[in-house]
Amino acid sequence: MWTNFFKLRLFCYLLAVLMVVVLVINVAQVEYLDHETASATFIDSSGQLLSSQVTGVSRNPYCGYEHQTLSIRERVEEDSLLASLQRQVPDMGPVPFVKSTDPSSSYFVILNSAAFFKVGSQLEVMVHVQDFQRQPKKYGGDYLQARIHSPSLQAGAVGRVVDYQNGFYKVFFNLLWPGQVKVSVSLVHPSEGIKVLQHLQQEKPDRVYFKSLFRSGRISETTECNLCLPEGLPLCNFTDLYTGEPWFCFKPKKLPCSSRINHFKGGYLKGLLTSTESAFFQSGVNIKMPINSSGPDWVTVVPRRMKDTDNPELSQGLGAFPSGYYYKDQWRPRKLKMRQFNDPDNVTECLQRKVVHLFGDSTIRQWFEYLTTFVPDLVEFNLGSPKNVGPFLAVDQKHNILVKYRCHGPPIRFTTVFSNELRYVANELNGIVGGKNTVVAIAIWSHFSTFPLEVYIRRLRNIRRAVVQLLDRSPKTVVVIRAANAQELGPEVSLFNSDWYNFQLDTILRRMFSGVGVYLVDAWEMTLAHYLPHKLHPDQIIVKNQLDMFLSFVCPLET
Repeated sequence: MWTNFFKLRLFCYLLAVLMVVVLVINVAQVEYLDHETASATFIDSSGQLLSSQVTGVSRNPYCGYEHQTLSIRERVEEDSLLASLQRQVPDMGPVPFVKSTDPSSSYFVILNSAAFFKVGSQLEVMVHVQDFQRQPKKYGGDYLQARIHSPSLQAGAVGRVVDYQNGFYKVFFNLLWPGQVKVSVSLVHPSEGIKVLQHLQQEKPDRVYFKSLFRSGRISETTECNLCLPEGLPLCNFTDLYTGEPWFCFKPKKLPCSSRINHFKGGYLKGLLTSTESAFFQSGVNIKMPINSSGPDWVTVVPRRMKDTDNPELSQGLGAFPSGYYYKDQWRPRKLKMRQFNDPDNVTECLQRKVVHLFGDSTIRQWFEYLTTFVPDLVEFNLGSPKNVGPFLAVDQKHNILVKYRCHGPPIRFTTVFSNELRYVANELNGIVGGKNTVVAIAIWSHFSTFPLEVYIRRLRNIRRAVVQLLDRSPKTVVVIRAANAQELGPEVSLFNSDWYNFQLDTILRRMFSGVGVYLVDAWEMTLAHYLPHKLHPDQIIVKNQLDMFLSFVCPLET
């Protein structure tokens, strides 16, 4: 009996060892296949399969992001995103200022000039850039913005810029309204400035620094914080347990890490550029400066014939770009019949019996401020939160409306955020039940402009996962994403919040949420197409159009 018992134990032991060996071999094989598959191919923006060796995708070593544990699908997506945003700026070595792009010497010309155009046809514009010695440039990489507009009609739309990498750029416009239409092209940054911005993004991600106050009784200390901190000194690890989002502070000398009470922006690093590099960032010289036309800068557009209105190609213009346009100061999306919420009662009727969650930065806080100002019955409840920080809460008891605003987790450049209010959007979404009376709006971009793109991709990946789970358990929940927007730029702001940085973030945002089942408020085009100056916090007429589009998603026209 005992002999059989020992034989059974020996058999079970050998079987367990064998299973462990098989498991280790399988895990190693999966990891090998994961690495091989992810590094071998990925899909570029045009849908073509490309080798990573061909595109030269490389991850930034900042904060160990090149060692992230990603699934095959996530790694393929990240490679594709990074490859699509690798701007082709040739390495020309040190370029003197006089050889850099001069917007006043550059010019554009309308190519397919005609006596008149029809609404729905396409306008092509060629831009030729020259340096300060009025010599043609032989390479590309400049960042241009372009729009068409009719001031008398308060109409405008953006154009699509194609870089031919030889000093020539072509801009495509869809003509979407009749009348005299003017073309405007601006140089946001010369290619030489873009190379500097690329270097800062990769090598100086800590050029905005943060701090936290630690306090216990009468003892208090302030230390520096960031996504990554230099090794050598003891750290407090505040990495989020659920999302894995990293955040660290230098450990106080006399206090425990648990005594942290707040978070705030420490400041901006100075002296980031050499004198040569600074010349590429001059207001009134090469930052958001107009490029003039060498001939007529306007065309005449006539209405379509009646029989053309049944042609969907003409009724929508060519292709899906732009997403919309202004006409009489009202935004007109091309894929949505947008309602106008000009009366507070219209907003109340739409939001009745609904809970609205607004998550993100100060650009979506503007939505909260607009709603509480425009709708008299929507009264803000004083939570004692710091001004411009939140969280904020507004209630309309009569119509059973609840609107909430909460900022996203670090990095965030607000003045003072209490530690217990530092919450990640993904975690907040996981706590929402959802349903037909639940609305969620998210804006998260501005505070990520100084970091490598991998940081932003990781944050959106966590938020997207939470959004998908929310829509899985409550498919009737309305989720709206607010895109990034252009802003005013000067020599210093360009180094931290350039439109070029934010254009990259906006491109990533759109691609990562494509096909997820969310709605997009295209704040990028809505600021570029408008006649008002660009601002980080757009003027009220632009915010109103954003809210009209947002509410049109919540309460669409019945068809």
